[in-house]
Amino acid sequence: MNSMHTPVAGVSISSTEIAAILRQTKVIAIVGMSAKPDRASHEVAQYLQNHGYRIIPVNPNHSGQSILGEACYATLHDAARVLQAQGVAIDMVDCFRKAEDMPPLAREAIDIGAKCLWMQLGISHAEAAQQALAAGLAVVMNRCTKIDHRLLLTDS
Repeated sequence: MNSMHTPVAGVSISSTEIAAILRQTKVIAIVGMSAKPDRASHEVAQYLQNHGYRIIPVNPNHSGQSILGEACYATLHDAARVLQAQGVAIDMVDCFRKAEDMPPLAREAIDIGAKCLWMQLGISHAEAAQQALAAGLAVVMNRCTKIDHRLLLTDS
């Protein structure tokens, strides 16, 4: 049951919990980030960056390039390895990928020690969610980091 309208057993999160995640998060890997400014992933990443988060672009099609002033990596593992050498950890994995891509991304998020797996609007995957929850990650599905940040953490 991967439909965005189907509740996933054991996966519910309150606005208070989402606000806490957004407050505690400092570094966000944007998986599926586009270099094109008109794409949702780019717009969301730019908004988050403008609100004090460090964004880490992850997209094999743009690996080695710079997007929004940050190096883009092919995989979460590649990004985490380079950042670890700088003393930086990825707090959140924000996914702009299809639902069927979520299980391997959940495994990578667990492997790199992320604290949250966030699936953007329209993306839900029960197996990936349960896998991440079992490993101690917070899981947010079918929600937008930009919208939630604006609603929960800004006065505007």
